[in-house]
Amino acid sequence: MSTPETARPATLDAVSLRELIDAGLAPRLLDVRTPAEFETSHIPGSYNVPLDLLKEHREELRNHLDEDVVLVCRSGARATQAEQALAGVGLPNLKVLDGGIMAWQAANAPIKRGAPRWDLERQVRLVAGSIVLASVLGSVFVPQLKWVAGFIGAGLTFAAVTNTCAMGMMLGKLPYNRGASCDLDTIVGQLRETGGRA
Repeated sequence: MSTPETARPATLDAVSLRELIDAGLAPRLLDVRTPAEFETSHIPGSYNVPLDLLKEHREELRNHLDEDVVLVCRSGARATQAEQALAGVGLPNLKVLDGGIMAWQAANAPIKRGAPRWDLERQVRLVAGSIVLASVLGSVFVPQLKWVAGFIGAGLTFAAVTNTCAMGMMLGKLPYNRGASCDLDTIVGQLRETGGRA
């Protein structure tokens, strides 16, 4: 069983983060959402490092992150996973934006907007709901289809308990959710540039 220290990362609320940025003391902001979500809206000055890429290349990324880092996602769940991955390779000074980009927007903090796209959570609800609905309706003709709905329900329950989502990770790999700058070399290049913030 995990201790409270390992279960809950250090957090920073939106108001405190905004005060740091306004005072010229901005930490390195890593937004771990999909490139599509990042392109829709993000905190000015943040870097997009999708969670799957961060987890896969955390040791390489660690070499380019030597200052304070604040991890951002939609609500905090993916940022918490990113914090655990980076802490596992010895990166100090990590914080998670409490409440994620939703809390940042609720605080009326500056936001850079692009073309609107569905966020990953909404995509998961659409796909899971569609599969369950089709399975229940189809089970009228093929009774075994009810087990597909049960499997999706079990998957969503597991996702809630573990704070992970396999369906979300799979959807995050679709072309709709990927961007042109979603490779390690591009991200490392942006992190090296002092003025390369988005």
